[in-house]
Amino acid sequence: FAPTIDAVCERFSGRILGVVEDTENGHKRYACAEKLPCPVVSVARSPLKDPEDFLVGQSVVFSTEALMRSRGDILHGRPALVIGFGKLGSSIARLLHAKGVQVTVHDVDPVRRTQALSQGFTVARDRDAALHGAGLILCATGAVSLRGEDFSALRNGAYVATVTSSEDELDLAGLPDVYQRTPNGDHITRYQTTGHYFYLLNGGNAVNFLHGASVGPFIYLVQAEILAGVRNLARGDLGPGMHEVDAADRATIAGTWLNYFNR
Repeated sequence: FAPTIDAVCERFSGRILGVVEDTENGHKRYACAEKLPCPVVSVARSPLKDPEDFLVGQSVVFSTEALMRSRGDILHGRPALVIGFGKLGSSIARLLHAKGVQVTVHDVDPVRRTQALSQGFTVARDRDAALHGAGLILCATGAVSLRGEDFSALRNGAYVATVTSSEDELDLAGLPDVYQRTPNGDHITRYQTTGHYFYLLNGGNAVNFLHGASVGPFIYLVQAEILAGVRNLARGDLGPGMHEVDAADRATIAGTWLNYFNR
């Protein structure tokens, strides 16, 4: 709703209570708005979402490896570049490392780059060189990770996968028209031009949804906080702008969840 929230609130004036936002991409869009016409309760950066984000990162690696194996390729011996070292990116990087994959990290945020370095990952000093050297690129920024001109820098035979929708992570529209797109197995597209080719997984959309993207009962923590956000909006006392669920409500949700699932 972020691109149209002003128009929606204007059209239904007095009837929009607000928005509950669950995604990092959506959080960023609302936070960048000069002025919001209604309250936005974001759970995207809640600590209750950390277990889900960690497990989503694990499922992204699982699905990426499954698609690669369907072509007879494996992770090992293929250096990986993880673009974005947030909660999803760091989870992806850790599991790849645990599988014996050489992992390089790139993030526009210098704080996150220092975090990656402190956890033993190689941090790219030259983004273009890192792109050229990687046999697997996993995009986890919630913004545009690869622009049209970046694709020509990819190593021949590289695989590209994302954790969100292609329109958010990849500027595929900016890819030169000389690239031919050819299906190369289920959910794999080969992009090829003279002397260069790479593989895009699941059309650039989140690969983990191909295998259910299940995170088990941890999803209920996030769903419960979304309901708490809806309740906060229904009370009608929040002004326009960004809001979060109270820490006390999060503690209640976590305690209730533990009583049920940690018997």
